[in-house]
Amino acid sequence: MLYMKTNGLPQYRHIYEDLRSHIAEGTYAPGDLLPSENDLCARYGVSRLTLRKSVEQLAVEGLVVRSQGKRSVVKGAPRGVGILSLAGTTSALASPNLTTRITLKQELRTWTEAFTFSIEPQERDAGCIYFERLRLLDGDPVFYDITMLPNTGLPGFLEYDLTDKSLFDTLRSQYHVVVAGGVQQLFAIRADRRLQESFKVRAGRPVLQLIRKIDTNRPGFHIYSQIFCITRRYGLIGTF
Repeated sequence: MLYMKTNGLPQYRHIYEDLRSHIAEGTYAPGDLLPSENDLCARYGVSRLTLRKSVEQLAVEGLVVRSQGKRSVVKGAPRGVGILSLAGTTSALASPNLTTRITLKQELRTWTEAFTFSIEPQERDAGCIYFERLRLLDGDPVFYDITMLPNTGLPGFLEYDLTDKSLFDTLRSQYHVVVAGGVQQLFAIRADRRLQESFKVRAGRPVLQLIRKIDTNRPGFHIYSQIFCITRRYGLIGTF
């Protein structure tokens, strides 16, 4: 059956999204081989070049492993807390028990820097979209994250409800913004009053702080975040 384009997206993006959803839903489980290039090209009615572009994006996210001259092997979502991974917390956990509470809804701010990172001139001129969220796994607070985005090319984002939603998935599916690498800094700090209340811990409790600058497929558009983690029940994993 020929796979049809919709919503004006390039063919490779539709194929990528379709394969990605099959992996997320378990149609292709970890260890499975993706269908051959010939089979996938016939299924979607595209060239090998287009198909390979789709599979390459899956490989960048760590969802499949490509081998020269062989079919791609499905990795699926890693076990553990994938905050160290570009797959993002929601995708890496792959758990229906991950919930998100918005503690400060998206708002516009001016900015000259993002945490410890300098920002691009065009990002500074566009202004900042700022918001804060608490992430819980099985009802247990695990992350408190603060995010800063350039206010450019994101129509309607200020009103978008991010409750129980993945930021990376939202940016990818709604705005075609795809993560492409980045840097992060890790620190051990002591919980301040806000973190004590959010994580329900005593004063001075050690907390892991990650500060991230994430590159995307859009030139001059980065995702900046400051994430605080409590790891009493979950190990941190991932590649970056």
